[in-house]
Parts: sequence; C-alpha cells; structure tokens
Amino acid sequence: MKKTKHFLIVGIILTLSACAPQAELVKTKSELSDLREAAKAHNAQNEDLQKRLAALEERVQSIETNVKGTVDVQKVMADYGAKTDQLTTDIQLLQGKLEENNFRIADLAQKLDDKSFKITELSARIDDLDARIKALAAGQGALSGPTGTASNKDKKSAPKALEPSEAYRQAMNDYNSGNFDLALAGFQNYLVQFPGTSLAPSAQYWVGQCYYAKKDYAKAIDSFSMFLKAYPDNEKVPGAELKIGYSYLSEKNNAKARIWLNKVIKEYPDTDEAEFAKVKLRKMGK
Repeated sequence: MKKTKHFLIVGIILTLSACAPQAELVKTKSELSDLREAAKAHNAQNEDLQKRLAALEERVQSIETNVKGTVDVQKVMADYGAKTDQLTTDIQLLQGKLEENNFRIADLAQKLDDKSFKITELSARIDDLDARIKALAAGQGALSGPTGTASNKDKKSAPKALEPSEAYRQAMNDYNSGNFDLALAGFQNYLVQFPGTSLAPSAQYWVGQCYYAKKDYAKAIDSFSMFLKAYPDNEKVPGAELKIGYSYLSEKNNAKARIWLNKVIKEYPDTDEAEFAKVKLRKMGK
C-alpha cells in the first residue's frame, strides 16, 4: 500500500514537472513562429529595396548616357545635375536601409537557430518525463530521474547546453583573444552540433582562419576548399580564395598562389580582397 502510494506521489510530481517544459515549449514555438514571420517580412522588404535600388541605378546610368550623347554637355549637365544629385542621395539612403535590413535578417536567423535548438531540447525533456510516467504507471517506477537524490545532484552538476549563437560567440572570442586552438575546437564542435544553422558557413570559414593563424597552411587550404565547395555563394568566398592564395604562397608554391590570387581579382574585381591580391602579386613580381 505504501509502495503504491509512493509511486502515485512520484507520478504526480513527474506529471507536474512535465507541465512546465510543455508550457515553455508552446511559448517557444509561438516565438519561433513570430520570428519566422518577421524574417519573411524583412526578406520581402529586402527584395523591394533591391528592386528600387536597381531602378535608381538604371535611371542614373540613363542620365549619364544622355549626357555623353549630347553636344552641349554643360547645358545638359545643368539640367540633369539636380536630378542626378537627388538620385545619388536616394541610392545612398536605400543602400543604408539594405545594410540595416541585412543586419536584422542575420540577427533573426541566429534567434531562429536558438529557438529551434531550445524546442529540440524541451521536446527531449518532455519525452523523457513521459517515459518515466509510463514506467511508473506500468509498475516499473525506479527512482532514477528528477525525483531521485543522485539524479538531482547530477542535474545540478551537468553543464547547461549552449545555444548556437552563444557557442559561436565563445569560439569567436577565443579567436579574437589569440587562443587559436580553443577557437578551432569551438568552431569544429559548432559544426558537429549545429550543422544546419545560419552560422555554419561562417564557422567553417573560421576553421580555415584558425589553421591559417596556426601556420598549418595545408589544413587551412583544405578547410577553405571545403568552405568553397559547401557554400559557393557565401559573402566570405573572396576571403577564402584569397587565404588559399596566401597559404600556397607561405608554402613557397608561387605557381598555385598566383592562380588563386588572379582568381580573386577576376571573379571579385570590386572587393577589398581583389586589392589585397593585386598588392601581393606586385610584391611577387608578376
């Protein structure tokens, strides 16, 4: 009788314990839905801004073409000068809005990653509690779990799982502090734990940067090559190609270094990376 009563009490405790993560799960799912809607709205706004920017740039180009094709350039410049100035101002404003929007989208993507991770974690907790309740109901109620003394102790001593954004931030802080071994381990662990998140491309890129900083140029080349293969449209592609060129140069393989440096210049001519590649090629003596 006492044993039955004890299992009943434990079952009630477990049931009540399950309510908290379930309520938190519902709230987190709602927050995730809101974030997705916000991200969708920002993406739509981004597309609209890009279209408006393209239209303005086309108008500026049209004005410049008209000016070049006119005999009386000074007169035409006077007529179109005010319009051109206004269009240039509008373009600058739109570019500023685009940058701000891109920052917000990136921030939303990280928050989405964190919420998705939290939902997975909460779902696992709820499944574990449900299994314990079912075991008690079937008369298999061992006191291992949240109600047992040893389990409570283990739970307190167990480190809390890091959310994706925090794990990435810690690895980045280690890199910025010059702790390249720690940073490398952090970024590699991030890729194992959170392979499908928005920061996974950046983590792979920084794995290559860590190897480069450690002067392990062969592994740096391999890591940057993996990045280029997995994320060919990422904004860090010019930097990865440049560092492959630098890595080959550090290995005294000037022929391959030239190939990669020229590749950066050809594919991304208007970037800082292209300028760095030109400087390096001049020093090498093309």
